[in-house]
Amino acid sequence: MEIKVGIKHVTREIVVDTSASADDVAQAFSKALESEGLLTLTDTHGRKVLIPAGSVGYLDLGEENARTVGFGGI
Repeated sequence: MEIKVGIKHVTREIVVDTSASADDVAQAFSKALESEGLLTLTDTHGRKVLIPAGSVGYLDLGEENARTVGFGGI
């Protein structure tokens, strides 16, 4: 799933491709906001992205189901 994170006062967004579900990311963000801590996202290659939760302007949680590519059933 692709997650786009908008940071306050920054024009570019952070894009993370992760295997976590939208619900997992939303829960992690809620917990980080409550504790005024870091939102930790792990991408599909095992790299971690740490973002201060208070700096997040928005989260765009992409599709959880990958789209099929090719000439499969129509």
